[in-house]
Amino acid sequence: MNNIFLITKREFLTQVKKRSFIILTLLAPLMIVAFGAVIGLMFKANESHNVIQVVDKSGLFKGQMKSDDQLNYVFISDANENAKINTLKNDESLNGILILPELKNHNYDELEKNTRLVVNSKIGFDTKQRIVSDITNVIKKEKMKQLGIAETELNNLDQHFTLKTINVSENNKEDSDLAFGVKTGLSMVLMYVTFMFIIIYGVRVMRSVLEEKNNRVVEIIISSVKPFELMMGKILGVTMVALTQFIIWITMSVIGALILNTGFSSIQKNIPGGNEELMSKLDIAQIATQISHSLLELNFPLIIFVFIIYFLLGYIFYSSIYAAIGSAVDNETETQQFTLFAILPLTLGMYGSFSLMNNPDGPLGFWLSIIPFTSPVAMIARIPFGVPVWQLVLSIVLLLGTTVFMIFLAGKIYRVGILMYGNKATMKELWKWIRG
Repeated sequence: MNNIFLITKREFLTQVKKRSFIILTLLAPLMIVAFGAVIGLMFKANESHNVIQVVDKSGLFKGQMKSDDQLNYVFISDANENAKINTLKNDESLNGILILPELKNHNYDELEKNTRLVVNSKIGFDTKQRIVSDITNVIKKEKMKQLGIAETELNNLDQHFTLKTINVSENNKEDSDLAFGVKTGLSMVLMYVTFMFIIIYGVRVMRSVLEEKNNRVVEIIISSVKPFELMMGKILGVTMVALTQFIIWITMSVIGALILNTGFSSIQKNIPGGNEELMSKLDIAQIATQISHSLLELNFPLIIFVFIIYFLLGYIFYSSIYAAIGSAVDNETETQQFTLFAILPLTLGMYGSFSLMNNPDGPLGFWLSIIPFTSPVAMIARIPFGVPVWQLVLSIVLLLGTTVFMIFLAGKIYRVGILMYGNKATMKELWKWIRG
């Protein structure tokens, strides 16, 4: 046991003393935020301003189709229709001409059939759908007028209905749409982080074992410690490194949520009511404040506890497999035939968990969070929505038992494979090592 502690300590200190670890740990949250901002800017940069001239032969659409920053409608007389179409190809200031024929006898089918959009370049799908939506809204209003319905009554027909949800299992707390969105976002982030880190750090264990084996350093180490102690020391050392990063990131996230929740609220109270321009600039801040408030309303102690437990057990479970693979082969090329067995269950759990967002308590969510091969990611995906205590306990017990059993099997493979050279391992060979 003392040897395992010493090896764990050595692996942990070797990793955390690296400058790259410190920089990545501190800058990773900022890098994620910056990455999201860059993606948003990329979408914004790809937006284009389109100018569409409209020939409205019925006079029905003029004044009804509104322009904005992305789409500008310019209504022209039908007398210039053919001339404009002929010069459209060489007109760089214009993107297209929308021809809206005359509406006869309220024949909207004929209107749709003869309406056409002439363009001089490819326009985006969103732009086309926006034009269709604007035309549809005008036609809808016209049809309502024929039925004798006033515009105010029409607006009442389109009024959105909000359904309040009271969760009796959470002390009758109201579960709003924003809260559900926050839970979904948190669920996806935790699930994806767990999936990525189990693979990244598991592969790191495998490469470390493979490197020591190829350098014959392991022959010297084995003379002082048992193979099982060396394997467990490596796994636990890298586990502590990952947990250290997570604890720092969780602390930074909670502090950030607290700052957003209190900081912007105090700023808004001091803004004069008539300063509408400044208030509009704080709309994004208000949304961020609401999101942070919804985050802080969650049962964070339970979420953090479950996250750490499942990451710890899931990582040890899969790292045992990776350590066994690293000891059984002589080079990284040979690892490909075995790593698939570690990646596939995790991938199945992650993609299966996407369906949990709409029904976290469904049968798929239950079984994915109970089966040990998929529970490290599936249960973490479910926990923001709330999980019955008995399911949580059952899942942890099964995962713990399976992890201990996997360590036992991996230890048997590691004990033989770590000193084997030049012998290409097969599934039959691995079975012999386990039985022996």
